[in-house]
Amino acid sequence: MLDKRQFYINGTWCDPIAGQDLEVIDPSREEACAVISLGGIADTDMAVASAKAALPGWMHSDPAERLALVERILEEYKNRAEDMAQAISLEMGAPIDMARSSQVGAGVWHISNFIKAFEHIRFEEPLGDHAPEDRIIREAVGVCALITPWNWPMNQVTLKVIPALLAGCTMVLKPSEIAPLSSVVWTEILHAAGTPKGVFNMVNGDGAGVGTQLSGHEDVDMVSFTGSTRAGIAISKKAADTLKRVHLELGGKGANLIFADADDKAVKRGAIHCFANSGQSCNAPTRMLVQRDIYESAIETAREIAETTAVGPASESGRHIGPVVSQAQFDKIQGLIETGVAEGARLVAGGLGRPDGMNRGYFVRPTVFADVSNDMTIAREEIFGPVLSIIPFETEAEAIRIANDTVYGLTNYVQSQDGARRNRVARQLRAGMVEMNGRSRGAGSPFGGMKQSGNGREGGVWGIEDFLEVKAVSGWDNTAE
Repeated sequence: MLDKRQFYINGTWCDPIAGQDLEVIDPSREEACAVISLGGIADTDMAVASAKAALPGWMHSDPAERLALVERILEEYKNRAEDMAQAISLEMGAPIDMARSSQVGAGVWHISNFIKAFEHIRFEEPLGDHAPEDRIIREAVGVCALITPWNWPMNQVTLKVIPALLAGCTMVLKPSEIAPLSSVVWTEILHAAGTPKGVFNMVNGDGAGVGTQLSGHEDVDMVSFTGSTRAGIAISKKAADTLKRVHLELGGKGANLIFADADDKAVKRGAIHCFANSGQSCNAPTRMLVQRDIYESAIETAREIAETTAVGPASESGRHIGPVVSQAQFDKIQGLIETGVAEGARLVAGGLGRPDGMNRGYFVRPTVFADVSNDMTIAREEIFGPVLSIIPFETEAEAIRIANDTVYGLTNYVQSQDGARRNRVARQLRAGMVEMNGRSRGAGSPFGGMKQSGNGREGGVWGIEDFLEVKAVSGWDNTAE
């Protein structure tokens, strides 16, 4: 069993001061694969103090120096890609091929895109020709607490750490205690790339411990959190006492609006997307809204996709989905499937229990419900498992109403061959992102939501700007430069 009890503070690996052991569980086998420490107040304080001490030098460093560091991190990340894939697959159950391509690949994608976006950041610029002695300065927010989830570990770590570094912030990373091994590898990467002491620190812990300590810490200037809406609300309340900036990327209940004129692969594409990563994605299209004309055929297609989606151990190669991350997550999903049946939804595929032939591991059967109404629990709550709810609609206006009838507002999807309709619907959907006809958002596109899906944006120029403060200066001496 791996021993990963140490934290990374002020450029060195160190033993916990007030740590408590926690076993990391391999969700494919339901067995401990590693042990970490959950930090205490003394560990959190030491990490924050390290970041605070390093802030003046790093925030006023040459932006070219910060860019050079990130470029070295990218190269080292590529060198450690297999180590990263193995860690992610082991800790959270991503099938190894998917871990190599999508999970690790997300990190390469984001780091590369931030390097390109950095060209567009102006740290100092004139206000305008009308005010030649006014200068606008963008500077680091300060010490940042970065709290990341278990479902897409490097996707979220790179979306926070890299823009914070480029902006000139110093930081303390608290990865999910459920899936911490990838962040250990990440920390080794930053150390090998030559990150200055104190600029980046990593302390393991849970939300009630280190997460709460960071959120309320008087020397933390900003919290960037990705996770559940419930936890995001708690963090916001804790952070309010010190009026720190809070960036939240929270849950979703994505609606996929499939009109009668959608292309032949729209339903298949939507179901596969819903089941990907075992349904553990905040932007998963878990509500499939289908126009009545093609409703029954869509149900049949979704059923076929569910029944042909293979489920297997994370260590095996292949195009299958793995387990969900934990016993708690497995139990939650089973409870919501049971609720869906009890509330009258038509179970088309999957259902309760593990897939046939499996009696160990947190494996969930890919599940499809039809005849779902938007007031049912399975249409309201984020299930975070491979469960698809199909809802019929008659008109465009009804589809928009159903899609917007949720507390969430992260990602919605539109499938139609009518370009004017797509544009019209996209404008009316209350979500931070809308993807249409299977087209992914481009490099540098901002990721984030509205309503109870959070605030702020990650990725591209917007992701860097979220870690910057704007300072307005008058009386600037232009001859002194």
